[in-house]
Amino acid sequence: MTDNSPRLDHVVLWVRDPVASADFYERSVGLEPLRVTEYTAGKEPFPSVRLNEETIFDLAPLPLAEYMNMVPGGAESAGHPVNHVCVSLEGDDFDALRKRLEERSVPVSGFSYDSFGARGMAKRSFYFRDPDGNVFEARHYE
Repeated sequence: MTDNSPRLDHVVLWVRDPVASADFYERSVGLEPLRVTEYTAGKEPFPSVRLNEETIFDLAPLPLAEYMNMVPGGAESAGHPVNHVCVSLEGDDFDALRKRLEERSVPVSGFSYDSFGARGMAKRSFYFRDPDGNVFEARHYE
């Protein structure tokens, strides 16, 4: 990719069990796992899952927090999740995500309609949590 315009590269999520989290994101959310084998072999500090060709979610184990000293107070960020992360999907993918979550008994919220986001008014959206309590919103704009 040669376009260097600003865009989201990655989000780091604190998780208790990175392998179980990668499995959740693969099976329930439909995201491609990355570096899980390398993580379990001790060759990488955490695995990730791919949201799209430009964006990944890093699944950081809580013990890694003590090494997050790039800014003062960085280590204290473990256990302090953001309010939620929103992913935008095409309509069919949005419906497929909700179906996968429901099939796996992952609680989902009711639908919201015509809510404002980065691309204007989203037709529908709903919320769910991952196994570590991180809150996600899924939406589509079409």
